[in-house]
Amino acid sequence: MRVIKKNIDKDGTGTITLFPEEPEDMWHAFNLIRPGDKLRAPALRRVVTESSTGSTSSTRVHTSFLLLVKSIDFDPAAGQLHIGGPIIEENKYTKVGAYHTLDLELARNFTLEKSEGWDSVSYDVLREATDPELRAEVIAVIMQEGLANICAITEHQTILRQRVELSVPRKRQGRPMDHDKGLDKFFAQTLTTLLRHVDLTKPKPVLLASPGFTATSFQKYIKQTAITTSDKLLSAALPSIVVAHSSSGHVHALSEVLASPPVLAKLSHTKYARETQALDTFMELLRKDDGRAWYGPNEVCAAVEKGAVGKGGGVLLISNGLFRSQQVGVRRKWVGVVDAVKEMGGDVRVFSSQHESGRRLEGLGGVAAILTFPLTDLDEDEDENDDDQKKEESTAESQNQL
Repeated sequence: MRVIKKNIDKDGTGTITLFPEEPEDMWHAFNLIRPGDKLRAPALRRVVTESSTGSTSSTRVHTSFLLLVKSIDFDPAAGQLHIGGPIIEENKYTKVGAYHTLDLELARNFTLEKSEGWDSVSYDVLREATDPELRAEVIAVIMQEGLANICAITEHQTILRQRVELSVPRKRQGRPMDHDKGLDKFFAQTLTTLLRHVDLTKPKPVLLASPGFTATSFQKYIKQTAITTSDKLLSAALPSIVVAHSSSGHVHALSEVLASPPVLAKLSHTKYARETQALDTFMELLRKDDGRAWYGPNEVCAAVEKGAVGKGGGVLLISNGLFRSQQVGVRRKWVGVVDAVKEMGGDVRVFSSQHESGRRLEGLGGVAAILTFPLTDLDEDEDENDDDQKKEESTAESQNQL
């Protein structure tokens, strides 16, 4: 994603024009655009005209619309982003108030104005979207005999690119060749599919994981294919292949694979690996139950207010799903928490909800924290606050009845 034009005032108001260049940029746009924002983008509109004789004809014209964003629909597999809302600027093809859905497209500029101004979280998303060094990608093949899930792990998403399924005969006494032929056919189909998603001119890490020795056998098959076909590009890519063990060949096993120390060491440059490592550190502290690991919105907010998530080891783990809340007050609250932790010198890790590690964090309420010093009874403080609130509500009801 490239910034074409930036017109931001000191108070954070203003517009930024962006140019999406690759499918990953649609994910960034999904995290930038919120209900209530104003979006200008090119559109294709069907216009009906009536002739003097009363006959009608329709044509499609290229124009641009300025929308007040009401709905956002993102398809991660297709990399498509659909933005719906009423038109707030009239042109010769439509009137103000008409509802329209804009499809953001690659290589077409769009201009965004934030309803609440450009805050620190929005700027962080923009920085990640426009920094070419943050576009690393790993191809992972999670497999077992007869099943291979080919995934792309970008800095912000885990996308299932394609699934390969082929029946492989079991090993039977007296007929071992049936199994070997079936396995070779499965490997051939998997490799052909894999090469459609890998640019061999730009080698990137390829992770092969499976129960047993399926991944190792597939690695040997790739090496043998490179030798027999004299494929220099495939041969050059062999050192970038990493083999690991998984409990199954299904996509959910990817999280445990990326949590293993050997794989983390190989893929340490990726955001996914850093997220997984941070969450594992948090879970280890949580098991120790020494008061340095807390999760849940109320508990984490209380810890931040006490200055416990600051310089010297404080880490805030937060899902980017919290910043996509339909309620402006909720989003503003979490932006404030992030700013507070940064001001105290703490580390902020924003987890992608499209990664397995982000889904694990969402299971903890979407937010967790590693504290610089232990705190106890934060959950009891929450109960006391709830009791106080109930008492206030009860008193108010009694007064209303009187």
